[in-house]
Amino acid sequence: MRDTCTGDNGGMASETSRIVVVDDDASIRDALCDYLARHGYSVRAADGAAALNRLLAQAPADLVVLDWMMPGEDGLSICRRLADVDVAVLMLSALDSPPDRVIGLEVGADDYLAKPFDPRELLARVRALLRRGHQLRQQAELPPEGYAFQGWTLRLDTRALCAPDGTEVRLTAGEFALLRVLVERAGRVLSRERLMVLMHGDAAEPFDRAIDLAVSRLRRKLAQAQPGADSLVQTLRNEGYRFATAVHRL
Repeated sequence: MRDTCTGDNGGMASETSRIVVVDDDASIRDALCDYLARHGYSVRAADGAAALNRLLAQAPADLVVLDWMMPGEDGLSICRRLADVDVAVLMLSALDSPPDRVIGLEVGADDYLAKPFDPRELLARVRALLRRGHQLRQQAELPPEGYAFQGWTLRLDTRALCAPDGTEVRLTAGEFALLRVLVERAGRVLSRERLMVLMHGDAAEPFDRAIDLAVSRLRRKLAQAQPGADSLVQTLRNEGYRFATAVHRL
């Protein structure tokens, strides 16, 4: 198996867009690698989770083309782990029912393509995901002034949280840090350990009860300002917490 395929057209795609193809079927893996390389992308191949981990540790990727059905750790599990990595995921699967597509997208895939597929459609989806990622990175270079969600605003400069009716909700430093982490990763499931690290850095000591108490206080303040707003922070049993609404940058 070849680990790397690089297009020779000298185009910008091969310089800026890095793709990892993950599939346990060597014939499919190599065919995808060759096809994408011919269109100017720098492509590496992995036959499963362990190989993908090694490749991402060596160098980041802009897109992972990920097969769902693989022995050992499957694509769904890998996709969940990639939620905190700045990489787009295109899920490939022979499962083509609407529920299967929903599951793939809910675990964090950015797009879903059922097998068998026309290579031209794969290429179009790859281009769209990479273009979207490039636009998001350009936006991220400019720090946001804050975030808005369901009529609420969270200002980063003043650390002010305002309810839809304009009432300011006073937050402690810890509550602000927690809300910011949740809002900036809206839709993602964050474990208690991950929340502690994002809030306090790698030196943070895990203490599940501390996160639970902080979430409880934050929910209470949200609900006091607007009844029902505590549901913005969801609990997923044995998994962690998720901010469950769309968020927009200010």
